[in-house]
Amino acid sequence: MAVDFPVEIRALRQTFSSILEVSDLGSARQRIAELSEAASAPDLWNDPDRAQAVTSKLSHLQSEVERVERMGSRIDDLEVLVELAESEDDEDTLAEAERELASVTKSLGELEVRTLLSGEYDAREALVTIRSEAGGVDAADFAEMLMRMYLRWAERHSYRSEVYDTSYAEEAGIKSATFKVSAPYAYGTLSVEQGTHRLVRISPFDNQGRRQTSFAGVEVLPVVEETDHIDIPENDIRVDVYRSSGPGGQSVNTTDSAVRITHLPTGVVVTCQNEKSQLQNKASALRVLQAKLLERARQERQAELDALKGDGGSSWGNQMRSYVLHPYQMVKDLRTEYETGNPTAVFDGEIDEFLEAGVRWRRHSEKD
Repeated sequence: MAVDFPVEIRALRQTFSSILEVSDLGSARQRIAELSEAASAPDLWNDPDRAQAVTSKLSHLQSEVERVERMGSRIDDLEVLVELAESEDDEDTLAEAERELASVTKSLGELEVRTLLSGEYDAREALVTIRSEAGGVDAADFAEMLMRMYLRWAERHSYRSEVYDTSYAEEAGIKSATFKVSAPYAYGTLSVEQGTHRLVRISPFDNQGRRQTSFAGVEVLPVVEETDHIDIPENDIRVDVYRSSGPGGQSVNTTDSAVRITHLPTGVVVTCQNEKSQLQNKASALRVLQAKLLERARQERQAELDALKGDGGSSWGNQMRSYVLHPYQMVKDLRTEYETGNPTAVFDGEIDEFLEAGVRWRRHSEKD
């Protein structure tokens, strides 16, 4: 069936027009000018943390504006390509136009999803914690598979990731791990992954080759920024130091560099052991604690709003995805119904379609 290019291109322009309305490129360009001026200040690097924040925000914002502008150019170029193909009745050029139409449609869909990330913290970087749950050694192995999945996803997009803490299980896999993904809108994008993930497979750890169901939990938090004012008095925390350990309990450090911080008023506990320096681990652990307290405060505010609205809050973030390796191959999101028959690709970080479906589903749920 022949592609109706005029109809398809008109639909692309309508979608792009709505994206432009939400994107507010004028404000973005003004912010870029302000950050560029701050980045050129001669004393900027006197404060390395602030300098890093300024240059990172500038780079991210420039990339976002360029991405939107490039999309407009691609739609224009596609229209020219179609006109050329039809005027010369060139089948090869027409086939090229069809391929470009599919590519532009996919990229525009991704850009549209970005405009749906308008929550209070959606634009921030993300802190991801993965924990093994029910299922014994299979659950620990599954938790490590999920950790690799997200790190591979970040790698595929050239997003920087930093592992803060890994607690290894005795036989295989991990008890828990916390890592940071540094990218614009990493929190808004990955927050739809929060909840319980389920794996069904023939257990590689069962001598009788029985099918095993195991579970792992994913928590996603926004990274704290200077404007958040999360004040943690020294009297409210207990800091314990201990020796870092690796797989099988083997010592990977000869000094007590790992840090555990307990927030006494709430009982929240965070650990960090992946840096060689105790001071670095303490700083990282404090950042994670601040993020947890920030999210706790946000949830309390949301609970108050939900109580006023009388809807009891949302519970979408519980069991949310199944990964089935036996007796058939399928990964299915239980909320969006999106599924694929290629678990190998998913575990290798190909999860963009799940993320996009999750963001669209969440926005639709919020409207309801």
